[in-house]
Amino acid sequence: MKLYNTLSRKLEELKPIRRGQVGIYSCGPTVYWNQHIGHMYCYVQWDALVRSLKYLGFKTKWVMNITDVGHMTSDEDAGEDKMEKGAKREGLTVWQIAEKYIDQFLKSMDLLNIKRPDVLCKATDHIKEQIDFIKKIEKNGFAYMTKTGLVFDTSKFPGYAEFARLNLKEQVAGFRTEIDPEKKKPWDFLLWVTNQPNHIMQWDSPWGKGFPGWHIECTAMSTKYLGNRFDIHTGGKEHISIHHTNEVAQAYGAFNKQTANFWLHNEWLMIEGEKMSKSLGNNVLVTDLINKGFDPLALRYLILTSHYRQGLNFTWKGLEASQIALNNLYKKIIELKSEKGKSRPVKIKKYKQEFIKTISNDLNMPMALGLTWKMLKDKNLFAKEKYDLLIDFDKVFGLNLCKAGLRTRTKAPIKVEGLVKERETFRKQKQWQKADQIRQEIEKLGWRVEDTDKGPKLLKS
Repeated sequence: MKLYNTLSRKLEELKPIRRGQVGIYSCGPTVYWNQHIGHMYCYVQWDALVRSLKYLGFKTKWVMNITDVGHMTSDEDAGEDKMEKGAKREGLTVWQIAEKYIDQFLKSMDLLNIKRPDVLCKATDHIKEQIDFIKKIEKNGFAYMTKTGLVFDTSKFPGYAEFARLNLKEQVAGFRTEIDPEKKKPWDFLLWVTNQPNHIMQWDSPWGKGFPGWHIECTAMSTKYLGNRFDIHTGGKEHISIHHTNEVAQAYGAFNKQTANFWLHNEWLMIEGEKMSKSLGNNVLVTDLINKGFDPLALRYLILTSHYRQGLNFTWKGLEASQIALNNLYKKIIELKSEKGKSRPVKIKKYKQEFIKTISNDLNMPMALGLTWKMLKDKNLFAKEKYDLLIDFDKVFGLNLCKAGLRTRTKAPIKVEGLVKERETFRKQKQWQKADQIRQEIEKLGWRVEDTDKGPKLLKS
């Protein structure tokens, strides 16, 4: 498998540290608010990565963090802790906020058929590990105290700017030095924060009562579960310049080396050409899709039509097209399953080899889907061969094709269901004109009604 490594800015062959095993760490959510489909875009892509590795015969260990302390409203050391901001917004404790939005995140994962990571670790459950990791950094001479807490000394790491290709001279003006004028360099960052007595979450430490900086949790927890050298670290492109740059620095401070051999970064999901964010008010949740009558796996299909490094412009029309394509796959597999026939290993092998070649080329999921449709149109394949290949490819796609019969009917919005019932009432009263008017209203909402002996059948247009 070849993957694009942010470290080198090139495609490189994956050579696992332990033969046949791959350790993966993914930056997880900050659970102060809902995770919208822009957030879920990356988790579908990294789920496809894990599935692909397993398909290729690797044993995998996937670790993901949950940030529930220390992530400021700025990704740097400025602003309010996002968890406390969420608690004030909803009149709950920070612990209740964390529990509420961890639950929302996990439900969104399940709806998108994202397999749960092998380890899902919360920052607040690993305070000791973070303190121990900071001690290593301090012992090696990479930290100093200021009025705000213990700070990482980036001047001790000559390669600080290399990971993100930063021009630090140009960035000086952009850093808020007034937050802590005692910092040696504006981009030096907090390992442990001690200057916020009103912060709700506080722990004792060698540097005083306080809480960990945001960046330390990922380095401490990834190395706890995967060792000081592991294979792959993933995250969004927004993490390159600050969060992951500081992770690289922390690893150097503790171990004098990189922790991850590969750093993979995804582009963003946009909505109608704009960045999706809570502040812009254009965020869409996975549950919103269900309320509009879509199968959440239509979003998964849509995400797989985009390469993780290119991102996706989400539109409702695009989602409708993906729903149709997904429904066609479900119908096709039901048809193929009902047909009897034989399977020829040579024919199967040819397509499997091409599929492996495609997913091994930096997770080219769009091309893998294209290959799938090409295979279904191949007149030289028997029905059983097509069925077996679809089920096999779905080990990577995760579209639940084996459960096609349970997913062929898309759930309609409550409003549409209500209109169908109202139309039936008018039909029973033989008020045909009113029934027809409601039928037209249903069609405007993207649905159509078929009248059958067993009652009305509702279908997505």
